[in-house]
This record gives sequence, C-alpha cells and structure tokens, in this order.
Amino acid sequence: MATTPQRGQVLVFIALVLTLVLLPLAAYAVDAATITGASSRLQGATAEAAMLAAQQIDVKAFRSRGELSIDEVAARAAATGLLDAEAPGAALTKLQLVGSTLTIATLQAVTLPFAFLPERNVVLRAQASARLAEGYDSPSSRLPLPTSTF
Repeated sequence: MATTPQRGQVLVFIALVLTLVLLPLAAYAVDAATITGASSRLQGATAEAAMLAAQQIDVKAFRSRGELSIDEVAARAAATGLLDAEAPGAALTKLQLVGSTLTIATLQAVTLPFAFLPERNVVLRAQASARLAEGYDSPSSRLPLPTSTF
C-alpha cells in the first residue's frame, strides 16, 4: 500500500498560528507596554512636579510674619512648567494646599498604536503629595568633617 506525501500542511499551520495567535499577542504586548511606559512617566513627572511646587515659598508671608508657607500661584506655575517639559500632553487637574502639604493630580490621554484593547484612547491619572519642611540648623554629626589635602 503506497502512501502519498502530504506536503505543505506545516506551512498552512504556521500561517494560521501566526495570524490567529502570535500577531494579536504581539499587538497586545505593544499596547500594554505603551500604557505601562506612559503611566510610569506620568507618575514620575507628577511626583517631581509636586516636590518642585512644594518648594515655592511665599516670600511675602515669610518676610512679614516669619511664616513658612507655599505660594499657590508660584507652585501651580512651577508644576505646570515641569509637566510640560517631562510629560508632554499631561494636564494638571488638581492642586490642593492643606497647611504645608501640597497634593497634585494629573491626567494624560494616550493613543494606543494597535488598539488591541477595547478602547484606542486611554486616560491615565496620577497623584502625588509633597510637604514643605523647614531646613536644618547645622550639619549632621554623623558625617565626616571635610578635610583639606594641601
């Protein structure tokens, strides 16, 4: 009994597996990496903007009353400027000042390259807080003293 060779079956199988399994999996991986990267950049920029904004001292209040407080207008300008530089497309949605603690919330719309997920446009949100604290009066005694090598 003679058997007939069945050539080409593997090629069809590979073509089907590639189009039905591997390409959607690769598209999902690229979309997920895009979201993860953008989210990480937004969170980092938000935290950095909060720290920079918390350093904006209200000079008038400090000189007149000796009170250390945050200048809200300068803080908003500093946070917006840093967000424009570090996370283009991000928007400052909230700047809340409670005592010496400043909280910033941001959002950013991200367009996915392959749109494998149900939504092609994803809105990412981030929030960070920072606190204005007084400096120190003298350096730490645990650090070695500077020495000269003349």
